[in-house]
Amino acid sequence: MINHIFIFSMFSSRAFCRSYRLTANFRTLIPKSIGTRTMTTETSDSLIAEIAQATGALNDLRLQNADASSIDAAKKRLGELKKTMAAMNIASGSKDAGKKKERLLLKTAKGTRDYGAAEMFCREHVERIVKDVFTSYGGSALDTPVFERKDVLAGKYGEDQKLIFDLMDQGGEQLALRYDHTVPLARYLAMAGATVQAKIWQVGKVYRRDNPVMSKGRMREFSQADLDITGAWDPMIPDAEIISLLCTILTRLDVGEFTIKLNHRKILDGIFEVCGVPQAKIRSISSAVDKLDKLPWTEVKKEMTEEKGLSSDVADKIGEYVKHKGGPSLLDILKADATLMANPSAKQGISDMDILFTLLRAYKVLDKISFDMSLARGLDYYTGIIYEAIVEASAPPAFAANAESPAPAPSKAKSSKKAKADDGEEDELDESQVGVGSIAAGGRYDNLVGMFTAAAAAEGKKAPGLPCIGVSIGLDRIFAIVWPKWVEKGMRSKETMVYVLAAGDGLLEERIALVQELREAGIKKKPKLTAQFMAGEKDEVPFAVILGGDELKEGLVTIKEQKWEFVDGKKTKVQSEDQGLKVRRDELISWIKQTPTYQGWSSGRLI
Repeated sequence: MINHIFIFSMFSSRAFCRSYRLTANFRTLIPKSIGTRTMTTETSDSLIAEIAQATGALNDLRLQNADASSIDAAKKRLGELKKTMAAMNIASGSKDAGKKKERLLLKTAKGTRDYGAAEMFCREHVERIVKDVFTSYGGSALDTPVFERKDVLAGKYGEDQKLIFDLMDQGGEQLALRYDHTVPLARYLAMAGATVQAKIWQVGKVYRRDNPVMSKGRMREFSQADLDITGAWDPMIPDAEIISLLCTILTRLDVGEFTIKLNHRKILDGIFEVCGVPQAKIRSISSAVDKLDKLPWTEVKKEMTEEKGLSSDVADKIGEYVKHKGGPSLLDILKADATLMANPSAKQGISDMDILFTLLRAYKVLDKISFDMSLARGLDYYTGIIYEAIVEASAPPAFAANAESPAPAPSKAKSSKKAKADDGEEDELDESQVGVGSIAAGGRYDNLVGMFTAAAAAEGKKAPGLPCIGVSIGLDRIFAIVWPKWVEKGMRSKETMVYVLAAGDGLLEERIALVQELREAGIKKKPKLTAQFMAGEKDEVPFAVILGGDELKEGLVTIKEQKWEFVDGKKTKVQSEDQGLKVRRDELISWIKQTPTYQGWSSGRLI
């Protein structure tokens, strides 16, 4: 029935068809046998052509400023053609007919998130502290691309290789997003032919295709801050320097009690060798041991034996070693083990740790250290000392951040993965079953730069190496710990220190001049009208400078300091009848700089 209606409409104005010389093919669009017979592909193509011709005719009429009746007739004809096309699509069962437009899903990609202004203020505060310590330890900045050639990243991360984000072929290059800053740094050093001592830091985002736990700072896109020491030094000096740097940063960031877990890759490799682990299985068994901070020994042993083919008695021997934790006194236990000391790798590692503990005692950080024989670090490029920083919120929920009394491994918990979402995508891990994890980690990698130079060198040519050691600090995980404390303490959310207002209308030039002086003095401020005085309270700006015509004639301005307090756990502005203090206009900057608020500004505190 619908075809009959549109056919009648189409042929009701034959005169119009002739006036615009619509082709005779137009009549062939209408099947001789109407009923329920559908339009053919040829008919559909012809109709599309007629619609295009009618659209052009309408545009021509508009350009020629034709009379309104002609334009209306052209619009009507174009509408009829489009209705016919729609009817034909319905009759032919077109997939697109009547298709409802999909709604755009407004969300960030899995494992990523946005940070608002207040959160960014806190993150920048954290980053400033980290960079300040990096520079105070003699570091120089570096920046590398967020993506690398895939062959640069391949073969460096052991079982974590699967977490690398591959990119599609980009103009003939196989690329991948960087997994960390260490491998790009080694590539940079190899390209530069570096052979000298240096301290290099880099802050930026890295990417891992892992199962995220957003509330714990475990994401697919996250920020890391690295400092690496390169070149040949006296034994263990850069190693101790890195650990001292890490302790300084974590203390200044106020993350709470923390512990630096230490081990040595050569000691661990020596243990595997004396226990009878085949050389080909050492790295995979090392990855299993590294899970002891998340799984009980029975589960780790099961992985070793059932998944990785290690015999049960060898696994039990390993278990006797990796259960040890403590401080320098643990070295005495290892030295008394004749079998272990007969292994060259283990002996060298124990000697290194002996020197390291002496230096850490001089740095006065020995109380933050736990010599943990289960620490393995799964990345393939580590060759010497390895370490990671943990806090009370780290992986095992029962962990107590005490270097001398590590908590026992937790019993096996129920699956930490949530059910799949309705769209079939696996949701993030259950945050109730997962901790923040380590907030910083690193180690010595003496062969990585040489690996790149050797791969790039001509066959048979000797390629120089470069000893390196570094630490990576997880800024998002630290933010997950610091942010709740930041809010609880009523810390600032913006950098603005002064609002400049006028007591009456005008005085715009005077306010701009004062604002410029304050900016040149390094005091962040905004010019505002009196009606916007409440904006200063909303932005939690501690100083309001009020200009009045009479006061300016006398060389004075009024400054009012605003304060906040906690009332029933909520940050509230202190109400005061104080109308402010009059100070000389030319002494305003020095007055502000002498206040406790200004002098303590870098702490971020508001209350």
